Amino acid sequence: MSGTNGFEPYDGENEEDRRNGENGRNGENGANRGDAKARDETGKTEGTDEESVDTNAKDGTPAPAPTPRIPLPRASVEDSGLPLPVLEEPASPAPPPLTLEHPVLKSLLGAWALAACSAEETAAVEEHLGDCGACADEARRLREAVGLLQRPESLDLDPGLRTRVLDGCLDRRPPRIPVPAWAASYDAETARLDALLQDFGDAEWHAPVRLRWFRGDGETYRRTTVAGVIAHLLAVDGLVAVALGLDDPLEAVEKTGERAGSVDRPLDTPARRTEAFWAGSHFPPTRSVRTPWREQAHGLVRMVSFTDTGTDTSTGTLPVSYGGFELPLRDAMLDRAFECWVHAEDIAEAVDYPYAPPAPRHLHGMIDLAARMLPETLAARRRAGLATPSHTRHLVPAGRPGRSLRLEIEGSGGGQWLIPLDSPGAVGSADHEVAHVALDDVEFCRLAAGHVSPEEAAAGQLGDRAAIRDVLFAAAALSRM
Repeated sequence: MSGTNGFEPYDGENEEDRRNGENGRNGENGANRGDAKARDETGKTEGTDEESVDTNAKDGTPAPAPTPRIPLPRASVEDSGLPLPVLEEPASPAPPPLTLEHPVLKSLLGAWALAACSAEETAAVEEHLGDCGACADEARRLREAVGLLQRPESLDLDPGLRTRVLDGCLDRRPPRIPVPAWAASYDAETARLDALLQDFGDAEWHAPVRLRWFRGDGETYRRTTVAGVIAHLLAVDGLVAVALGLDDPLEAVEKTGERAGSVDRPLDTPARRTEAFWAGSHFPPTRSVRTPWREQAHGLVRMVSFTDTGTDTSTGTLPVSYGGFELPLRDAMLDRAFECWVHAEDIAEAVDYPYAPPAPRHLHGMIDLAARMLPETLAARRRAGLATPSHTRHLVPAGRPGRSLRLEIEGSGGGQWLIPLDSPGAVGSADHEVAHVALDDVEFCRLAAGHVSPEEAAAGQLGDRAAIRDVLFAAAALSRM
């Protein structure tokens, strides 16, 4: 529209614009010859359209000249400072489906079953299987064969395989000279450890191992190697060998005791025997220690099998000295089985290999031995000032009921035991129960081995807190080197 500010450009034309354009061309030829009166009346210059100049301004001056009718050029994107639009590349056309002959598709069935075909070949084969019944049957048989070749489970032998095979054989034909039940756990655990060691190379035999146990109120440890652990087991198992009249593996060490620095001390405790064996060796223990350890273990099992009569006066009651205390042979064999399993786990951890707990019946026997040893250990800690004093002025007479703690061990090897608190000779009694502790079977064994501290043991607790603490610490005190 016209006005004092001039004209605005536009792109299109209408019918009125065409008529005014024609008048504008006539007006240009006769603008100076027009009628002045008509111009005064209309106030407009003939020959213009809506975009005419307004001459009726208040100050009497004419309006600016009209702008050209030709549209102004549009602004370029480059001159605007805005980013240029991103051009989308045209999508590449999908490749045509792979067309293969029937013999070629049939020859690809084996590769398809092994998932060795390309994407195009796989699509072609699978499309063909929907149309060809013979190839579909062949493909199914090939897939089933591949499933037999690639077993998803581990190729390692089941740890319980040996036990199941032996049980099956013994059920069909009992042995002429059976292994006593109280020695079966030692026989099984030494066999499991020997199987673990079978494929070890030099690197594994020299892998570092930390032997841990509990002393006083804290954990202690001794650094050695896998071969050093087997030497430790060989030396301590020698206590049982000596009790049975077999050769002592430390005889050669005793002859060189001056060099080992153990002349003035008897080799009667597990720690002294181990240190003497390590010190008396010309070189650090290597894989060569496996053979004497295995032969000694076989000799112990063979000896107790031949000498056990199954009576109260059998070999199982023979005392075995550990230096500061004694155990009957049947308990000593359980103790050696327990330590064999614990150190087998130490070795497996050092070489990053899984190791399963013992069979449930063997695990139960080990836990039962630890529970029976707790009252004496608790009394020893009380005499050393490491446990809460007894609530009674005098010890409970042997065979009489006294304050008791119920020890509940959960799991396949667990059970329940009443632990007398005031005297090792007292009898645990449910009527005098003052506390209750519940632990997992493997967790309790690791506590008794000194691998878990009493504070970290995941135990459910109820009742006298002091009694619970004393029993947990006494369980940890069962451990030794």
